[in-house]
Amino acid sequence: MGKTESGAVWLDPVKTSPYEFYQYWRNTDDRDVPRFLRLYTFLPVAEVQRLGALQDQEINQAKAILAFEVTKLVHGLAAAEKAVEAARAYFGKTANQVADLEGLALERNRVTEGMGIIDLVIAAGFAKSRSEAKRLITQGGISLNEVKITNFEQLIGEAEFAPGYLLLKKGKKDYRKLILND
Repeated sequence: MGKTESGAVWLDPVKTSPYEFYQYWRNTDDRDVPRFLRLYTFLPVAEVQRLGALQDQEINQAKAILAFEVTKLVHGLAAAEKAVEAARAYFGKTANQVADLEGLALERNRVTEGMGIIDLVIAAGFAKSRSEAKRLITQGGISLNEVKITNFEQLIGEAEFAPGYLLLKKGKKDYRKLILND
C-alpha cells in the first residue's frame, strides 16, 4: 500500500511497526472505510454494513475498528491491543501511558554534547534529508515534548530526555517516543 517508498505500508513489523500500521488504517479516507471493512476484515456482514453507514464524527468509530481488525489480522491480538494503547497514550497525552510505550532508541553519545534537531528529525524517520527536516521545522510541523520547534539550529541534550524519553511529533498525528540507549 502507498504510492511512494516513504509512504509504503509494510506487513513486516521491522519496516512498519504495528503502531504505524494501525495508524495507517486509522487515518483511512472516510470514503474507503466501508470497502476496506469488507475487504480486509472478518467482521459479520451486518456489522460491516452498520459501520460503513456511519457518517461525520461517527465514522471515526468505524476507522478505529478497521485499524484494530486489520492490525490484529496481520500482527496478532497482542500487537493490535498495544497499538490501540499507544494511540490512546499519544493522543490522550497521559504521561504514565507514554512512559510504557516502546521507544526508538538513540545512542546516548549522540546527545551528550547536543544533537541538532534536524538530525533528530531524520533519526526519528520524519525526514530523509536535512532540507526536508528544515522545511518541516520552518513550517511549524515539528514539536518536541508538546512544544513547537521554531529554530532548526536547536540542540537537543540529555535534559530533554528528563522522564527517560522525549516525544517528537510531526504534524498532528505522527509521534515518536525516543529513548536513550547506553
